[in-house]
Amino acid sequence: MTRRLGLLALALAATLFSGAPAFADDVVFVDAPAGQLEGVSESGLNVFKGIPYAKPPIGPARWRAPVPVERWDGVKSAESFGASCIQPKASSGNIYAHDIGAISEDCLFLNIWAPKDAKNAPVLFWIHGGAFTTGSGSEMLYNGERLASRGVVVVSINYRLGVLGWLAHPGLSAESPLKISGNYGLLDQVQALMWVRKNIAAFGGDPANVTICGESSGGLNVVYLMVSPAARGLFAKAIAQSAYMVSMPDLKKKVYGTPAAEGVGQWISMKAQAADIFALRGMDGETLSKIAARAGFIPLGNVDGVLLRKQLVDTFDAGEQAKVPVIAGFNSGEIRSLTILAPKAPASAGEYETTIRAKYSDLADAFLKLYPSANMQESIYANTRDALYGWTAERLAKDQAKLGVPSYLYLFDHGYPAADNAGLHAFHASELPYIFGTYDRTTEHWPAIPATPEEAAFSAQMMDYWTSFARSGKPVAKNAPDWPAYGTNAAYMDFGATPEPKDHVYPGMFTLHEAEVCRRRADGGIPWTWNTGLAAPGTPAKPANCD
Repeated sequence: MTRRLGLLALALAATLFSGAPAFADDVVFVDAPAGQLEGVSESGLNVFKGIPYAKPPIGPARWRAPVPVERWDGVKSAESFGASCIQPKASSGNIYAHDIGAISEDCLFLNIWAPKDAKNAPVLFWIHGGAFTTGSGSEMLYNGERLASRGVVVVSINYRLGVLGWLAHPGLSAESPLKISGNYGLLDQVQALMWVRKNIAAFGGDPANVTICGESSGGLNVVYLMVSPAARGLFAKAIAQSAYMVSMPDLKKKVYGTPAAEGVGQWISMKAQAADIFALRGMDGETLSKIAARAGFIPLGNVDGVLLRKQLVDTFDAGEQAKVPVIAGFNSGEIRSLTILAPKAPASAGEYETTIRAKYSDLADAFLKLYPSANMQESIYANTRDALYGWTAERLAKDQAKLGVPSYLYLFDHGYPAADNAGLHAFHASELPYIFGTYDRTTEHWPAIPATPEEAAFSAQMMDYWTSFARSGKPVAKNAPDWPAYGTNAAYMDFGATPEPKDHVYPGMFTLHEAEVCRRRADGGIPWTWNTGLAAPGTPAKPANCD
């Protein structure tokens, strides 16, 4: 109590001297192991923004593992978001485009929304998407206020992006104690989870009940954390929204048609005209990021034998992933807003069928049944969606069920006039405003969600499912049906106009794409999931180990 009164006196003195009005009820203090923090009390929540969870990864610390922050002296203000990590400006007109605010290499911050009376509350740890290239934990879409009002502590984080977060290079591996490089963005997430484990009780959260949750590349990061030994024990549950288990590069050698990650790093170094790692570290971060992007650098985790020991599907096949309950799912219209991922439709239905038969051989009949030529564009969108996102979601649900832990699959198929009229029914990420309750706070180019009781009720149900899962491992919602576990009948929740339990999402989808991935893995020279359908390089013959 004495310490709290002292902190309050300091805050009042600061506001008096600044000439600003002092409203003690609007200020909240926490004395966490990391240090003393001043946040804001609003809407029944204690909100802390821009908390550093690691030292700035700048100068000599660029491309090194994050270093924990030492306990600071005095009271640190946590009333404003910190800078987002360096990233390109979104192209105008893109529905995802918005002002991300200040960007910097000094960006390893997290934000917390906690109920005022929270004690041992479940923790929802949010990892933003953006293809490992863009995004921030401070985006309005991810405001944790309404989720936290349901009795959970919400944490959102930044992590290093692009070339600054995922570059591998022989020089970096040589200086590493583990002789690895790349995967710095993943290390950031592990460090943020370690910070939460040590500090979240001070905010009313339960460090033993943390649910990691992310969408798109954030969903893939959830999968990385599920397989990484470095993250083991730091979370109790996982939610992967629109994740994609693409094949990964290997640190040292070419695999599945993909160059070695270190070799890509050498290519980027050459493009940047940097003789060595010292020269690369001396370059301006934004300039280097632009050079890498123009050179075609695609940030992704690499198999380094330590943090990511093997291909994701190999880890899941071996049952070596974290044995935690999971929610996994995807959206029916994923590719409608990501048309760059879809190959161009041929001139005729006949050409479409001829091409598919040439590429898919004995799998062609199954392919054309699922993705017929009658509406080529819809079939192209559906196949690309299923190969990337649908197969991944069901693979996660199926493999966790094999471990004997609860797993829940969903399909988000919810539409509304502005999106549907723009040809964007259930587009990629369109579930996010409903899950966060930010359906009335979407960005400028986002199709506007109508302010109706039905949309508000739908959002409330999704928030209930997500927060109850974080609380107990079982997703339930008020005034909504029970969500059955995936189980032996491949049950899933269809989030259409309203939630509706069903089974066997897109029958035949998983079997086809599992067969395609199995053959490519056996072949060893072809990457998987993104180069599918008309863009497929050809399906290898069926080996003995593929059913």
